[in-house]
Amino acid sequence: MRFQFAATTLIAAFIAVPAAAQVPPPVPLDGTLLDVSAEGRTTRVPDIATIRAGVVTQAASAAAALSDNADRMARVLAALKAAGIAPRDIATSRVGLSPQYRYADNQPPVITGYQASNTVSITFHDIAKSGAILDALVKQGANQIDGPDLALDNPDAALDEARADAVKRARARADLYARAAGLSVVRIVSISENGENPGSPPPRPVFFARAAKAQADTAIAPGQTDVTATINVRFLLK
Repeated sequence: MRFQFAATTLIAAFIAVPAAAQVPPPVPLDGTLLDVSAEGRTTRVPDIATIRAGVVTQAASAAAALSDNADRMARVLAALKAAGIAPRDIATSRVGLSPQYRYADNQPPVITGYQASNTVSITFHDIAKSGAILDALVKQGANQIDGPDLALDNPDAALDEARADAVKRARARADLYARAAGLSVVRIVSISENGENPGSPPPRPVFFARAAKAQADTAIAPGQTDVTATINVRFLLK
């Protein structure tokens, strides 16, 4: 038994040696390493808008508030369908029901009624028509609207442009540091991406009062948006 244990141990050690030898030692770099972070950008005109439209109703009972809300939301959804908005571009984002209270000094809160809300998120692929559609929704009972969130439907090509611009900016900065130090850039050692923005600016709020009636078409201007990519690049200088 002693001989078998010793033999097994010897075999295990023999197998472990080649496995450890497979890990290559780090390659020494003859020069100075420089790490540069750069943001590249390009500009595009947004081609889709996402807007949230909702109905808020109040009634003495929860059932009445929900019933009134459902009737108004049905008209809103019908208006969206009539305007040619595809079902895939309409998604319920929030449904809520909450009691309304009256507060008085040294008295417990008293429920005075209920508030029901239903909000849908709508994606417009034709931004120029979105304002007129929003006005139609208000006429059909929508009394709360916020947005738009403007974005690019297919940002991949723009992101690639931003990445290429980031590499150019990183190389220019590396050349600047190298010249200042009396060195020159030999090559890039590594590149890593640190983040991206596919062209989604902060939302611009729009709000319609509960009894609002549009007198003219609401205009939504897409403007321009920046598509950015941030990278970290390591250079070898000599």
